[in-house]
Amino acid sequence: MDFNLIHGQAKEAFRILMETAKPKAGELLVVGGSTSEIMGKRIGSCSTKEAAQAVYSAIAPAASARGLYLAVQGCEHINRALCVSKGAMEAFGLQQVWVKPHLRAGGALVTEAYNNMLDAVMVEDLRGRATVGIDIGDTLIGMHLHVVAVPVHSPLRRIGEANLVLAYSRPKYVGGPRAEYEDVNNPHI
Repeated sequence: MDFNLIHGQAKEAFRILMETAKPKAGELLVVGGSTSEIMGKRIGSCSTKEAAQAVYSAIAPAASARGLYLAVQGCEHINRALCVSKGAMEAFGLQQVWVKPHLRAGGALVTEAYNNMLDAVMVEDLRGRATVGIDIGDTLIGMHLHVVAVPVHSPLRRIGEANLVLAYSRPKYVGGPRAEYEDVNNPHI
């Protein structure tokens, strides 16, 4: 597997999501990724540190440069707990949990985040506060996105062999026939 290609695909996925969603600094980006799926294997069967490094090194610095908080989701063996910075935990009022992810419980991507993120902590969930998300390999990040998730239709459909889904959230439409709305093309009114 070409890890430089995986890095480039992850970087491109991030670019496409940012261009479409236009998140503001201080918002929360959730990333879930199965390195097994990236490698063309069944999810949870072949965690690969090199694939995790390729994805994390493409997304983490780019998210930081945009002023986004990053949350990296672990697998079901740690109840999909997420790695965030202590600052993100405090900013969003998240609940810390006591677990250290590793390749066989959590997966390679969350382990990479835990080992490299400044002031990394694990939290139980994001309380639906993420406004943008990247799902690599059908890891089911939707539970962490704000309630109205909008898929991004991207020409990039895979990272490695893994399915890629990009999404952002928008406020709910409320009201009836007399309601008016701000710019409906701006996801962050």
